[in-house]
Amino acid sequence: MQIIIVGCGKVGMALAAKLSVEDHNITVVDTDSNALQMVANTYDVRGIVGNGASYSVLAEADLDQTDLIIAVTESDELNLLCCVIAKKAGRCQTIARVRNPIYIDERIFIKEELGLSMIINPEFAAAMEISRLLCFPSAIEIDTFAKGRVEMLRLRISDTCILDGMALKRLPSSLGCDILICAVERNEEVTIPSGDFILRVGDTLSMVASHKNAAKFFHKIGLKTHQVKNTMLIGGGQISVYLAQILQKMGIMVKIIELNERRCEELCDLLPKAIIICGDGSDEELLREERIDQMDSVVTLTGIDEENIILSLFAKTKVKVKTVTKLNRLQINEVIRSLDLDSVVYPKHLTAEAILQYVRATQNSIGSNVETLYKLIDDKVEALEFHIQKHSRVANICLQELKIREDVLVACISRNGKVIIPGGRDKILPGDSVVVVTTCSGLTDVENILAD
Repeated sequence: MQIIIVGCGKVGMALAAKLSVEDHNITVVDTDSNALQMVANTYDVRGIVGNGASYSVLAEADLDQTDLIIAVTESDELNLLCCVIAKKAGRCQTIARVRNPIYIDERIFIKEELGLSMIINPEFAAAMEISRLLCFPSAIEIDTFAKGRVEMLRLRISDTCILDGMALKRLPSSLGCDILICAVERNEEVTIPSGDFILRVGDTLSMVASHKNAAKFFHKIGLKTHQVKNTMLIGGGQISVYLAQILQKMGIMVKIIELNERRCEELCDLLPKAIIICGDGSDEELLREERIDQMDSVVTLTGIDEENIILSLFAKTKVKVKTVTKLNRLQINEVIRSLDLDSVVYPKHLTAEAILQYVRATQNSIGSNVETLYKLIDDKVEALEFHIQKHSRVANICLQELKIREDVLVACISRNGKVIIPGGRDKILPGDSVVVVTTCSGLTDVENILAD
């Protein structure tokens, strides 16, 4: 595809990184020549200096040959204007990042009236991700498929976990849970395991199950499955507002610590049921006064990655259940993993994944399209959901008879609201939603899982 990315900030850079490796022709437009030089030197993309809402600049970026334009500048209005001009002049598909909360209830109207393909809000997406983690606090990460009926959860095997030394083929009989371990991370190596694979302390597992069976599995291995009762949010930015609104609807008590006095006043108006504390969230004495040791969870949401990490490490020794760390810029994955943080959320990655999912789906408009896409374990693994069409080559054939690639695992089938962890005798039927896990990047159709 021919794609224009307008905006070369954190999200723009992440998009350039993910899309350029999938053989798309990428042009990045920004007014910052230094940022463009950096992205052009790092990835196989073309850079154009200029305002992305200018027709002449977009024309220079070959708008008339473009399939998709993605506007992710810091200005919502500039992003929308850019998409409108591109839609009228180039007749291409358009995606806009819209972050201002005043538009949150109007996003469907804006999308339809302006003819946009997608509107994405990174802060709201991050808040939703964090809320899922606080609902199921023993999981490191939670992704959902089949409209929430299927969950993929990541967990780490501790030295007291009964899974240590257990072969995967023993799990059903030993625990009586209908779940599937679909990927194991061990010493930076990622494996899509067979039934003979032996689990060890320190392994990080990715598993697929219905919510009910996931909760049953976690309970059987001694991990907490109930949502937290209260949480402390350190930092009062927009993610905190969205997250507090979501959590309060779930009956979770929210306390927010924010340094800026004016922002605290705004938070009091926006969140009258939350406890707002004006103070420095990095002040240990303040945290003790606010009884951090009585909190079920702490989420660090300041604008400084290093501060979020340090606060989470401190909070982990105090809180009862869960800590979540928001990171914007830091990409030193090996170092971050070595810090043993509970859960880490990258808003820019959530945005890039949602857009990448859309791009994959539009590449194949005839077959079984990508419905959902998640990048896992530092992009080493992909989990994709496909909706099966009537004439698909994988339909109506037992899985054991399909010649499926070695780097692919059919992890789950969702059929008429029922979640099926498939065996060799199960068939994929037209109308099913199928979750596939693979170490191969770039699948656009369910038939790509077949060996040539």
